[in-house]
Amino acid sequence: MSGTRPLVEGAPDARPHRLETQGLVLSYGDRPVVDDLSVTIPDGRITVIVGANGCGKSTLLRGMARLVRPVRGAVLLDGRSVHDTPSKEVARALGLLPQAPVAPEGITVTDLVGRGRYPHQGWFRHWGAADDEAVAHALAATGTTELADRRIEDMSGGQRQRVWIAMALAQETDLLLLDEPTTYLDLSHQIDVLDLLTDLNRERGTTIVVVMHDLNLACRYADHMIAMAEGAVAAEGPPAEVVTPELVQRVFGLESLVVADPVSRTPTVVPIGRHHCTERV
Repeated sequence: MSGTRPLVEGAPDARPHRLETQGLVLSYGDRPVVDDLSVTIPDGRITVIVGANGCGKSTLLRGMARLVRPVRGAVLLDGRSVHDTPSKEVARALGLLPQAPVAPEGITVTDLVGRGRYPHQGWFRHWGAADDEAVAHALAATGTTELADRRIEDMSGGQRQRVWIAMALAQETDLLLLDEPTTYLDLSHQIDVLDLLTDLNRERGTTIVVVMHDLNLACRYADHMIAMAEGAVAAEGPPAEVVTPELVQRVFGLESLVVADPVSRTPTVVPIGRHHCTERV
């Protein structure tokens, strides 16, 4: 994926779409998973949501993408409930890469990535040169051009993940939500994907929201961080202000040191396990 050309020259002229939640309560059964949560996603920035397993971060992302209907509260897209907005209109503004997407059997890479163009089709708007170009750019950006004719089921987990990201890019939305986009990827490709999202943000002004497990990579790539614990926001803001030993203890139940990354100068969490001694760190 390294060395591919920029996705788009210049930034879009249109005002970015605004995404926020107000008093949001999401639950599975009788148990609230996200409880009375209000956040505003910063326009044109990269927001990373972090937290321990089961804290509600993926549920929050699914709720913002209107895959989970609120028990109370609302998800607002440009001040309007996403559940009161037509599906196609939402899809033109907001793209989603879920945690475990499933492709139809036998579908090829090009066909799957092309499905990202669905929101742009209509009664009087059919497939055209702009769609071909969007798909080609998405394949090039994710390093999957050579896989274009292969079937999804014949590829490795890492290759599939890159194709799913290409489909999300082909949708060309102002808002892009991704749930663990580096899953199945080795470290080199993890960095490639996060660099790609950064390029997309800087070149197009795309607002990006990412759920991540790797706290140190989250610190490196986030402009804005939301740390969750037990369905609520424990802290939010720039990583340098959010990530402290106290926050890591509260959110992850982990003793740690927080030091400056020697390359990016962002916070780096150094875990302290039972077999480590703080005097030797």
